This record gives sequence, structure tokens and C-alpha cells, in this order.
Amino acid sequence: MILDGVVVLDLTKVLAGPFCAMQLADFGAEVIKIENPETGGDDARFIGPHVKGESAYFHSINRNKKSITLNLKKEEGRALFRQLVVKADVVMENFRFGVMEKIGLGYEDLAKINPRLIYAASSGFGHTGPYRERPAYDPVIQAMGGIMSVTGQKDGIPTRVGISIGDLAAGLYLALGISLALLHREKTGLGQKIDVSMLDCQIALLENQIARYLMGGEVPKPVGNRHPSYAPFGSFRTKDGYIMIAAGNNKLWKELCMVLGFPELGEDPRFVTNVLRVENYDEMAAIMEVKLREKTGKEWTDIMIAAGIPCGPINTIPDLLEDPQIKAREMIVNIDHPVLGSVGIAGIPIKMSGSPGEVRRYAPSLGEHNTEVLTRYLGLPGPEIRELKDKGII
Repeated sequence: MILDGVVVLDLTKVLAGPFCAMQLADFGAEVIKIENPETGGDDARFIGPHVKGESAYFHSINRNKKSITLNLKKEEGRALFRQLVVKADVVMENFRFGVMEKIGLGYEDLAKINPRLIYAASSGFGHTGPYRERPAYDPVIQAMGGIMSVTGQKDGIPTRVGISIGDLAAGLYLALGISLALLHREKTGLGQKIDVSMLDCQIALLENQIARYLMGGEVPKPVGNRHPSYAPFGSFRTKDGYIMIAAGNNKLWKELCMVLGFPELGEDPRFVTNVLRVENYDEMAAIMEVKLREKTGKEWTDIMIAAGIPCGPINTIPDLLEDPQIKAREMIVNIDHPVLGSVGIAGIPIKMSGSPGEVRRYAPSLGEHNTEVLTRYLGLPGPEIRELKDKGII
């Protein structure tokens, strides 16, 4: 795999950092998850639901990794960490700004012992600016990053996105940053620090909303399932529920009108252009739904797909498991776990012809690889490892 031989020391916990590290592990990186033995490890291990004592949350974002325990509050633990850094390519952390510097493990400290090191930090607000020492969780970032102000039903209250988009976006951007830094090091021989802010990533995801305000003076607001700039582009009620229809240009609009049995609607002066359809959305939707309620969602999606009109059902999670496209793309895969047996998890979305990723193993138990890692990388014998455990260092 493309990242074979890349050693990542992962100090992150909960979601953004672990999600990033999983992307690297999926493509062959040796991700060594370093957890605090005093606290029971990554906080995600305690997030439910739990099945047979195992956290589904933790298992969803920590596959393909190894786990060791290391107490960085103790100097002996920090000394062991520095020894590992000499052998590492990447160090990842998601502490608040200043925490790593206070214990002598910040970028400047570690770069002295390994100039090729890539130091990847993810935090709520980044390592510069007046908010840099603030704590943050995903809902706070979604609120401050503007995404809640454009999410939800029209005239409704600001709404959090149903997934932890603040964390997940930061994890993806961090994985991209690490990949770019590895390429930079390949060319220059030098490592560098990567500083990814969850808040910054939310701003970067605001696609056209910022441009609409800065260029046109419009303050974007929630519009529910429709799109602020395209129509018809949203959810529409059928005989047995809702489907999504995305007829995003004039040609598709006319095709849709033909399919619905209203060919004259395609030339209606209220709807003849996309701008007019957006302005007269409610009238357009009311006319469409009279016809749409005559058939089921499945019947309409079959008809529209045959006519080349983008549309689809609004799937639940169980629906995804039965979807033939999801199956064909191997986006739900099974792994064997020593406690849970065969467990289904999300697959790898990046399909590469020459260097594909692979789901190789389940998420590790706390400290599962202490002996393997400390022996392989530091040459520590068994008795010394047991002594470290007795002293609370690992």
C-alpha cells in the first residue's frame, strides 16, 4: 500500500484526529495509537452504544491501528515517547494549544530530535489567534462556523448537521495536510508543522454562502431540503413519502415536466429559467406534488432515472445495507473481532487502481500492542516492559 513504512504516533482522541489517522492506516501507515493508562485511554472508548463491553463509536473510527499505553505526565513516559519520535514520520495531537509545549513535546522540541518529523495538530481554533486556548467540541464549532445558520427548515431555528461535520472535516483536511507534507519531505528531506483548526475547516466548507454575501449582500438562511440557487432541487412528497429531485438546469426541467405529464409547464413564464424557478419555488413545488402524489417514490424514481433526471430515495441506515450500489462499491465491510465476532463497518471511499486501501483489522484494545511496539521500535525486553507497567508508565 502507498503508505507502507510510514510510522504515525497518534496522540489524538475522540473523533477528528482518530478519523484522520484511520484514513492513513487504511492505506498502509503504521498508526500507533498512544493512550493514557491512567484514564482508560481514548474518551471514545466510553461513548455508547456498547455491545459486550465494546464501544461501537470507538470501533467505527479506529480500525487498522495499534494501541500502546504511555503516561506522558511522567518524565519516564515522555522519555520513551521521544525515543519513539526518532523512529517516527508523523506525530498527531489534538490537545488545546500550549499543552504539548508545557510538557516539552511541542513541534520545536521534537523537530530538534527528528528534523524529518511531520507534526500534525488539530484543535478547535488553531495555534494562532485570540481563541487559540479555548476548548471546543463539534456543536460549538458548527455554531461558530456558520453552518448552523444555513441548516434547517425555512424560518426554523438554527440546526446542527446530523453528523459531526466539524470534527470530520478537520480530520479529512488534516489527512490531506499530512499527505502533502509527506510529499514535501520527499522533495526536500524536511518535516514541518501542520496546524488545522476545526473552525477554519467549517469556513472552507461554506461553498458559495460567503461569496453570496460578499458579492451580493445576501445573508444566507436555512431553506430546508431545497437549494438556495437551483430549482427544482430538493425533497418532494410522493404517494408514500419523499424523494429527492435535482433538475439543475433548463434541459432537465423540461424533461421533468414531460415525465410529470405537464409539458407546457416547461415553457411557463413563471418557471422558464432557473432564477425564476427559485423565485417561484412554492408555486412550482405545489404543481409538481399534485402529480407526484399519484405514484410511490419507487415508481417515480424508476421513471425519472430512465429519463435521465437525477433523483433518489431518502434512505435510512438500514436501507443503505441493502442498496446494490453500496454493496458493489464495498462501502459496508465486515471484520472479525475477538469479542464481537463479525462486525460490519463503513468501507473505504477512495478507490485507487494502483495502490488501494484495505480494512485489515479491528480497532485495538487498550495497550494491546505494548510489547510488540516497545520491543520492535525501542528494543525493550519483556522484564523491562513489565516493570514499566508496574510503575504506571505504560
